[in-house]
Amino acid sequence: MKKKYSNKYLIKTGIGLQDVDHLENSDYFLQESEKYISGEISLDELKDRIDKYYKNKPGDKSRTKEADNVSTRIADLLSDDSFSFTVGQLLSIHHYLFEGHLDHPGQLRTYNFTKSEWVLNGDTVIYGDYRELEETLQYDLKTEKEFKYKGLSINKIIDHLAVFIANLWQIHPFEEGNTRTIAVFVIKYLRTLGFNVTNDTFANNAWYFRNALVRANYNDFRSGSFEDKSYLVLFLRNLLLGENNELKSRNLHIIYGERLAEDTRENRIIALMRRDPTITIEEIASNIDYSVRTVKSAIKSLEELKLVRRVGGKKLGHWVVKD
Repeated sequence: MKKKYSNKYLIKTGIGLQDVDHLENSDYFLQESEKYISGEISLDELKDRIDKYYKNKPGDKSRTKEADNVSTRIADLLSDDSFSFTVGQLLSIHHYLFEGHLDHPGQLRTYNFTKSEWVLNGDTVIYGDYRELEETLQYDLKTEKEFKYKGLSINKIIDHLAVFIANLWQIHPFEEGNTRTIAVFVIKYLRTLGFNVTNDTFANNAWYFRNALVRANYNDFRSGSFEDKSYLVLFLRNLLLGENNELKSRNLHIIYGERLAEDTRENRIIALMRRDPTITIEEIASNIDYSVRTVKSAIKSLEELKLVRRVGGKKLGHWVVKD
């Protein structure tokens, strides 16, 4: 019997996953998606409304259209459990999600590249060689398919899944849209293992998920940094076991994680911004007993780390703090 997934779970997961690429949905989409959540309109009707909305905005070059369309397509893919554990399935998911938005939907990348990661303080993970992508994917899927879960404790199962998911992501088979594609593939795979992955872990923590994958695949022996899958394990325990482990991306930063977890100047600034998003720099300086110049410098560092950002101007704007 086909399982019924709530509209809220489906669309909120789709919306949340846009965060892995710092994309934001349009206000119109968020407004109309509430009608889908309440059952007032169907997913197909939501898609039609979004299509009509962008037909009236032919010059719009923002990526909100991508975020809106991909959100509904993720919801569509997650609305049923049809799935095959194959490279072809991974490619078809990517094609469906990004057709009309990326240059080569459903195709493996044809070049190597690096990505500057804020969680690594600007360094990069080493991704799979483009010349061996299909062979590497086939090997990883074959190895996972042959893995025997019988007799393992749930802790061992989650540890193993963290390794498989991290390795699959590190291959980075696509030019763009890699994490969103892997997330959908993983959710559908976990369902085949009997897990009920219908909570809001992906919806609320997609940025953490991506950063946890980065940390799970990063080594720099010179600085004493080694791949660490413990962050991904925490995410999976929340997703699969319903635990409530703290999932904050700032704790994953290779340099600032421990520092920002302590009672530092930066952490106090973040706390003030959380409490009052409209607080001024002058008010922050007064609260923590530092000069305005020092506070401005600290905020600049926090903005570079993408932990905080300013929306709007000095008088009417507010602070947004990243978890």
